[in-house]
Parts: sequence; structure tokens; C-alpha cells
Amino acid sequence: MNSGQKKRNFQIEAFKHKVVVDPKYAEKTWKILEHAIHEIYNHNASGLSFEELYRNAYNMVLHKFGEKLYSGLVSTMTFHLQTMSKCIEAAQGALFLDELNTKWNDHNKALQMIRDILMYMDRTFIPSNHKTPVHELGLNLWRDYVIHSSKIQPRLLDTVLELILRERKGEVINRGLMRNIIKMLMDLGPSVYQEDFEKPFLEVSADFYRAESQEFIECSDCGDYLKKAEKRLNEEIDRVSHYLDAKTEPKITNVVEKEMIANHMHRLVHMENSGLVKMLIDDKSEDLGRMYNLFRRVSNGLSTIRDVMTSHIRDTGKQLVTDPEKSKNPVDFVDTLLQKRDKYDTIISSAFINDKTFQNALSSSFEYFINLNPRSPEYISLFVDDKLRKGLKGVKDEDIEAILDKVMILFRYLQEKDVFEKYYKQHLAKRLLSAKTVSDDAERSLIVKLKTECGYQFTSKLEGMFTDMKTSQDTMQGFYAACGAELGNGPTLVVQILTTGSWPTQSSNTCNLPAELLALCEKFRSYYLGTHTGRRLSWQTNMGTADLRATFGNGQKYELNVSTYQMCVLMLFNNTESLSYREIEQATEIPSSDLKRCLQSLACVKGKNVLRKEPMSKDIGEEDAFSVNDNFTSKLRKVKIGTVVAQKESEPEKQETRQRVEEDRKPQIEAAIVRIMKSRRVLDHNNIIAEVTKQLQPRFLANPGEIKKRIESLIERDFLERDNADRRLYRYLA
Repeated sequence: MNSGQKKRNFQIEAFKHKVVVDPKYAEKTWKILEHAIHEIYNHNASGLSFEELYRNAYNMVLHKFGEKLYSGLVSTMTFHLQTMSKCIEAAQGALFLDELNTKWNDHNKALQMIRDILMYMDRTFIPSNHKTPVHELGLNLWRDYVIHSSKIQPRLLDTVLELILRERKGEVINRGLMRNIIKMLMDLGPSVYQEDFEKPFLEVSADFYRAESQEFIECSDCGDYLKKAEKRLNEEIDRVSHYLDAKTEPKITNVVEKEMIANHMHRLVHMENSGLVKMLIDDKSEDLGRMYNLFRRVSNGLSTIRDVMTSHIRDTGKQLVTDPEKSKNPVDFVDTLLQKRDKYDTIISSAFINDKTFQNALSSSFEYFINLNPRSPEYISLFVDDKLRKGLKGVKDEDIEAILDKVMILFRYLQEKDVFEKYYKQHLAKRLLSAKTVSDDAERSLIVKLKTECGYQFTSKLEGMFTDMKTSQDTMQGFYAACGAELGNGPTLVVQILTTGSWPTQSSNTCNLPAELLALCEKFRSYYLGTHTGRRLSWQTNMGTADLRATFGNGQKYELNVSTYQMCVLMLFNNTESLSYREIEQATEIPSSDLKRCLQSLACVKGKNVLRKEPMSKDIGEEDAFSVNDNFTSKLRKVKIGTVVAQKESEPEKQETRQRVEEDRKPQIEAAIVRIMKSRRVLDHNNIIAEVTKQLQPRFLANPGEIKKRIESLIERDFLERDNADRRLYRYLA
């Protein structure tokens, strides 16, 4: 552009031609649209040109006649809905819902077409003028003129609730129609569904189930009632899935749970001859599972079941462990406990889906009643003894493990684990020394389990016993290798060398061994002490066994397997026909109680009576006389003559074991006190008691009185001192 050229300014001028709109344009156009809406509602829409109608509506909005179009739409739709409402009101009986559903479908179709025609108004005029969109407007008008019509609203609610009641009573209703009607209420907005249907539905349902549950509970047992309650609950869940709003499910199930379960919970659980206790006794696993699943839905439901179950287990357990008849046979006693435990384990896993709180309740119940019987540790050890001697013969390894695992469960419940250890050690010693264990693997497996449960200290001596048995075999091989040539064809000696600390302490009751054996025993003593310096040997004749060859008067020859004491008695009869009790006692010097048991087994047990007693009776008297039973016969070539022993300890033996346990506890309590005080330096009396009890709990339940005595003993030995200002405070002296 040349700089000399003039600069031009552009201007846009208004259109010179004024557009004149026909004053009747709006009225004419609306009449076309109004006619179309009538035709749509009258099902004559097929002849309409929707493109032309859309353009007309578009132009009306464009020419600022949106308000006229909108108000016209409201009045036209209202007219048609009022007409529809009258038709619905006129419908008789069952046709009422059909008519309502039909008219609702008609209105929805009409609404869709109208919305398509008025789409431009919906997008521009309605948002800018804050009007209700066409579709929503149609729903609101349907709600106001049809659903909330004074003649339709109560009738609709009554009809729907009546149909639901009939369905509850077993009739088949048209669920498809119900679904459409409920869907209509939901489409009209949450408030319509809730106020016009859901609230009254829940109230009526509560009344229904309140009355029904009362009727059921009067004429049903607990199991049947629970089946009915479960059925009703499932029906309501099914009903929701078919034709109610999903949000109604928790509300209606809550009504059923409250009226059918929560309100009758205690009565159901305690129902005579069919409640929870009866179900537990009869192993009604299915009913228990149903009760668990229903009660878990209500507040405090599971705690109610748990409390009643715990109370029942404790009561029956207490009866079992305190019944003298049931305690007569320790093996049966423990078997009963294991069966009881298995029974409730099965119930908890199958009916109570392994609920941890129920497992804990079971464990606490067993711990409570097992410790009511002070002999439980002894009985559990005797049970193990029985199983490992003979009870597990021919049993598969995995089954042996299962039995040992069950025993360990009972062991965990024991508060006095150290008492069990004492008895177990005694019983294990007898098994090992008499070679009566059915499986070394089983023995070692149990020791591993005990070690895992209680630590190395608990089982170190038990493991030492196995070590001694192996060492003894090596020693005997060495003895016969060194001295075998000198021994000739005399008796054969097998010695088990037991380390004093590892094995149960036995009172060393020596007896007079037969001359034939004395020389052999002395030979072994010389050999052993010659190869091991600084050791002492003392013979435990009360723990030994012997094999004797015997020839009776009828020429019959047998091999007798007897105890060392029995051997000493029988060998006396090689030189004499008859001996009195006093003569036997004097010759053998066997302690009186052991001698009586020994003679009882030789003379009073049918089929094993190698001696004859005068006079014949079950008990041994000090005036009795004994002679060889020349008429003795047996089908077996080898005859084992066991010693008559009480399987359980006698009262004096029990007292002695208890005393030994108490003595063994003293250093453990003192060690715990010193450990605690060393780390804490200063501590008051109550806290020491609590800490010591807690530390020793894995082994035994420490008696506060005994802890106090041990504190006094430690003060006397200058491990602790009392605080001068506060006598309940203790200080550790380094």
C-alpha cells in the first residue's frame, strides 16, 4: 500500500429491509405442534413429519416464543394425563395395575417423541430460563396427576402390598407386572419410591413377621423354626432381586432378622429339647450351621451362641473330670477328653466356619476343666504310655502323628506341665528299660513336639535317656568282647547304664541276688569302673527283667519272662519245696510292698500261677506259704509274668511325686525372681508375683505363697533386700 494513498474505514450498516413476523405466527405454529402432541398421545403419530415439527419448534424458540411453547406443552400434557388418570381409576380389580402399566408405557413413548420434537428448546431455552427439562417434566406431571391422584395413590399401595402378602402366603403373582410398577416408582425419583412404597412396605412386613414368628415359635422346635426363618430371609432377598430396588435388600432383611431372630434369640438358644445344647449333644451340624449363619446377622447373636456353648462345654467337662467313676481308667479318661475335643472341633469347622472366637472359647473351656482334676497330667502321660506300648501297633505313621498331635493339644491346656514331665519321664523310663515301646520314631516325634512347645530345657533329660540306651548297647558289646571268654556258659547279663540326672530318681532298693548272678555282676562292675574313672555304679534291681528256663513236676519246660524281683523269688525254689512269706522276705530282702505285688503275680494270676499259695486268696498275707505249682501248664512256650501294678499311682506315691515336683519348682521360682530383679533392680511385691507367674506359666502355675517364701529365702541369702522406707519394695543386690 502506498503511503500516499488515503486510509479507508469500513462500516457495517443495519439491514435496510425490516423483517416483519406474522402476528399470528406463534399461534399458528403452536396449533400445529399442539395437534401433533394430541396425535402422539392418541397413537396416530405415523402420519406426522417429525422433521417439519422439529423445525417449527426450533423457529418458535428462535423467534422468542419459547415461553409459549413451554407453557403450551405443560397444559397439553396435563390434559392427556388427567384423561389417562380417569381411565386408570375406572379399571376394576386386577385390571387396575395392568391399566396403570399400559398408560405408563404409553406416556413414556409419547414423552420420547415429544422430547425429540422439542430437542432445541430442551437444549437452549430450558437451561437459560431454568425450566424443568421435557423428560423430567413429563415424569413430574405423571407423578402429580396420576400417581398422587387421591383415587390412585392409596389404591396403588394397597394393591401392591396385597400382592406381596399373597406371594408370601405361597400364591404365584405376576412378577413381571410388579417389576414394571416398582420400576415406574423408582423412575419417578427416590423420594416417590421410598415414601409411596418402601416405608409402608417395611412397616407392613415388620407386622407380618412379628405375628408369624410368634405363631412359628409356639408350634415349632428350634431346628424347624430356624429353617422357616432362613426360608423367609431367602424369599425376601429373592423378591428384591426380582422386582424391588436393590437398596431395599438390607432394609427388608433387617426387618426379618429383627422380628424372626433378634426378638426370639434367647428363647431359641435355650429351647428345651431342641435348643443349642441339644443340637450340640446330638451333633446337629446342619442346624448349628443354620443357627450360626442366622445369628451372625444380628447384634450379639454370635456371642449368645458362644456363651451358651462355652457354659455347656465347661459344665459337661467339669462333670467328666470330677466323676470318680470316669477317672478310674486313665486311658479311657483321656480318650473321652479327646473324643469331646474332636466332636467340638468338627462342629466349629463344619457349622461355625472355623470361627476364631469359637476356637478360643473351646480352648479356654478345656483349659478350665482339665485343670480341675489334679491328676490330669498323670493321666495324659499314662495315655501316651498306653499308646506307645501297645495302642499304636500296626497303626500307620500319619495316624500315629495325628494321635500325638491330639495329645499335644491336651498338653497345652495343662497348667502344671512340669508334673506331666515328671510322670512322662517315669513312664518313658519303664518303656525304654523293658523295650516295650512300639516305635522309636513315635517316641522321638513326641519329644520333638514337646521341645517345640516348651523349649530345649523341657526335653534335654528325655533326650539324655535315649542317649544312655545307645551308650549301654556299646558298653555291653565292649564287655562281652573283653570278658566273653571268661564267662563260659553261665547266665547272660544285659546292663543298662543310666545317668543319674537324666532318669527319674529311684529309691535304690537293693535285694539279694542269686549266687549264680552275683559273680557276673561283680565282673561287670570291675570292667565298667576299669574303663570309666571317677564313676559309681548302684544296681537298680527294681527296674530289671530276667528270662528263666523252668521245668515243672509234669516234665513241662517253659521260658519265663519275669522281673528281677520275681527271678530272685523263683530261684529260691531250686533248693526247697516250700517257703513262707517271711522266709522269702528274709532271703531276698525285697521291700514288703514290692514283694507282695511280686508274689501276687506269681501265685494269684490265672494262667500265670507258677507258684501255689496256701491258703488260696487274692491278697498276700504274712503267714502265707508258697510252693512250686507242679501242675502249671500254658499254651505258650514263652510265658510273660507281669508284675501286678496299679496303673495309677497310689496315694502315697502321688504325694511323693507331688513333693518332688514342689521341690523341683523352688529353684525355678528363685531363678525367675533373680532374672527379673537383675533387669528391674527395684520392684514392689505385687509386680514380682505377677512377673514371676507370667514367666513360669509355660511350665506351671506358680503359687503366690511359694513365691513369697522364695523371696524370703533369697533375702536371707543376700540376693535381695527390702527397702527401708517401703517394706513392700525389694532391691536387687549385685
